[in-house]
Amino acid sequence: MYNLSPRIRGLWDALFALVSVHSGIELEIIAHAAPAPLSQLWTRLDMGVVLMCGYPFSRMPEGARPTALAAPVSSEAWSSDQPLYASHILVASTGPVNAVADLAAARWGWTVRDSQSGYHAARSYLAGQFTGKMKQSAAVGPLLNPSGIVAALKDRRIEAGAIDAYAFQLLSMHEPDAIDGLRILATTDPLPAPLLVAAQTLPGDMVMALRRSLVTLHETPDGTAVLGALGLRRFSAVAPSAYDVLPQRADAADRRLGITW
Repeated sequence: MYNLSPRIRGLWDALFALVSVHSGIELEIIAHAAPAPLSQLWTRLDMGVVLMCGYPFSRMPEGARPTALAAPVSSEAWSSDQPLYASHILVASTGPVNAVADLAAARWGWTVRDSQSGYHAARSYLAGQFTGKMKQSAAVGPLLNPSGIVAALKDRRIEAGAIDAYAFQLLSMHEPDAIDGLRILATTDPLPAPLLVAAQTLPGDMVMALRRSLVTLHETPDGTAVLGALGLRRFSAVAPSAYDVLPQRADAADRRLGITW
């Protein structure tokens, strides 16, 4: 989910390699780059430590969900030092959208419809701002991921789009040129962050070892270093029920907006 560039992917590879060492569980790092659907990744039976968006996780029947391991805690203020994240509403620094009021008639871009950060977060935000007042626009999508939103904004194919605030943090840290010419117009409410999951069939002792390694990683010098390079304070244990709020909010936004994308 957050392999936003070769440099950033290398930092994630380093983190997972360290989790493997600390847990004593051998992990093979396998690339799953766009446009390969993330939904295919989340059904693999060999998942050891994989990031998963909370929205599709919450929509799965409890008996079919992968095993929750932990969720990241960003160093940014929007996380409130908890396993939370938000979405930034991005626009071009010089463009037709200059204020929140302009968003009601803007041409929006979206990633995929089962994305909390790239689809539902924006719609919930708009429902709160413009219930019954949104204009049906020629929305553009699927743009797959944050990089797709950024590219569409720069090409002026869209006028506004939401991207994961943590993805924006990583780009700001390691690929600032990628977001040059864009600005944050608004930030959505913090909600449960994407979580690390394992295959449901993974033995319990392996699950415990991986979870323990993740939530204690920040207690070691090498763990602190690799987390810091990714803009993270730590990983935190999470309850699967925390994600139940996501489909509730999405369904409410669909009813209140009255427009389709």
